Amino acid sequence: MTFEEILPALKSGKKVVREGWGGAELYVKLIGRGQYDGEKLNPYFLINVRGEGYTMFTPAVCDILAEDWKMVAK
Repeated sequence: MTFEEILPALKSGKKVVREGWGGAELYVKLIGRGQYDGEKLNPYFLINVRGEGYTMFTPAVCDILAEDWKMVAK
């Protein structure tokens, strides 16, 4: 699937990953609006990497143009 095709799934709370990644990447998910320390928190992507936990994810051009996105059944 393309990033454009997978984006609605992300927005509905699903987890996704690229087949072309090496395997340590477990999934990407979208975190919605919220608050942190009393300040507005805008939506952002998190990626879960095996052994490292969560970190912020910003898709690179190659990720946006990739056609190997798939949903994760977790």
